[in-house]
Amino acid sequence: MRRYLDIRRIPLPWSRRDNTQNESSPLIPKADSAKEDAQELGYVTDELKGAGTKNGQDHDSPAFSRIQTYYRYSLMDYFLKYFLFLCNLVFTVLGLVVLGLGMWGLITKESFAQEKIGSIGTDPMLILVTLGFVLTVLCLSGCVGALRENCCLLKLFSVAVLVLISAQVLAAIIAYSLQDQIGSYLRSGMLTAMARYQDDLDLRFITDEIQSNLQCCGADNYRDWEVNIYYNCSAPGVLACGVPATCCVDPLQNGTVWNSQCGLGAQLLDEFTAQSVIFLGGCLGGISRWIEQHNGLIGTVGVVVLGVQILTLFVTTRLLEIFQRHKVYM
Repeated sequence: MRRYLDIRRIPLPWSRRDNTQNESSPLIPKADSAKEDAQELGYVTDELKGAGTKNGQDHDSPAFSRIQTYYRYSLMDYFLKYFLFLCNLVFTVLGLVVLGLGMWGLITKESFAQEKIGSIGTDPMLILVTLGFVLTVLCLSGCVGALRENCCLLKLFSVAVLVLISAQVLAAIIAYSLQDQIGSYLRSGMLTAMARYQDDLDLRFITDEIQSNLQCCGADNYRDWEVNIYYNCSAPGVLACGVPATCCVDPLQNGTVWNSQCGLGAQLLDEFTAQSVIFLGGCLGGISRWIEQHNGLIGTVGVVVLGVQILTLFVTTRLLEIFQRHKVYM
């Protein structure tokens, strides 16, 4: 190989020597030696070409004109690299927004105060903080790994995506197998939110959104609001035996002003009289009807989200192969 490289070395202008041979020079190569050198050079060249052909490389390409030392990125390789980078950049920004909203909610409600820090574990804003943090770290690793061609970050990203896909598939299987018990879980959660309606602003917001959008009242019916100490008929306040304004059929007074007292005393009314004032049906039935009506949309969104994650996993695996091959030939 050393003799081959010496033969292929390009002479520089200042190192050019007089190679004219004459009979008086003591360094005249013999004819047999020249033939041996030519045969050895041809053997090395054929060996390199054969090795390149076995490895799937085109020995006529410019990159293989001497020795294959560099792997050139194709247009598809660049597309996959920057596609993964841009996708993860978008989701990184989204994760930061979600994280910021969660932290803003915790700070606004003073959840870090000494008297509230004990119940911060049940704060719904903590879900936004956790989701935003996990999404930011996961997508940032994929973003930096694709841009910097860092195989360690891409491996971490691919493992996290694989775990996320497995968790979603497992959750879908568990939900399908326990679909008869999901109703009882929703009912207990709804009653808990109703009991803490006046004390937790987040639960109050969620309950009001459910009741106003689904046009329902309570978990099973409007009388479930007795679980709240303020709306219980034994309560001393003006809210006793009442329901929130989001249970009202027409909560606006004169069509313009929000009437927060439209549900006062609604629990004392019989169903025939109450149906003109408030919604009689519970929210559990409304949720079930909404799921049945949007069953196809929910399934389509789930399949699309899962498909995007699987596609991201395949792109990451392909980029890992490309980057590792590139490092081998550098």
